Amino acid sequence: MRFMVMVKATKNSEAGKLPTRELLADMGRFNDELIKAGIMLAGEGLRPSSEGTRVRFAGGKRTVVDGPFTETNELVAGFWLWQCKSKQEAVEWVKRCPDPMPGEESEIEIRPLYEVADFGAEFTPELREQEERQRARAAELAKAPQR
Repeated sequence: MRFMVMVKATKNSEAGKLPTRELLADMGRFNDELIKAGIMLAGEGLRPSSEGTRVRFAGGKRTVVDGPFTETNELVAGFWLWQCKSKQEAVEWVKRCPDPMPGEESEIEIRPLYEVADFGAEFTPELREQEERQRARAAELAKAPQR
């Protein structure tokens, strides 16, 4: 099963306070453990919501709203994409994670991803083929130099 593991934002992360050298080293060691165990597929930190934008959809209309966004407890400061045998395994890995926001109360949320089988007959062979092409192309782009 795949899981999105989200580090929730805090006042400090929203203020743009970067992690200490010690926390970066601790997270680096934790990520090494995840990779060695075949768990981590991807992971990144996110800049504060003041640098973000939301696009709202309502009845065919699109509205662009620039950050910052005020509900810190609803924001994400970073994420991993993990492959685990179960949600319990993901929970056990999160419990081993260094505190992502030392000095503040912090939270990590674990959410399972939908898998192809979850969509049933609505996900036709043609749509599956299209998704496979998209995933292959996205993997190629991930390996390409950043622009």
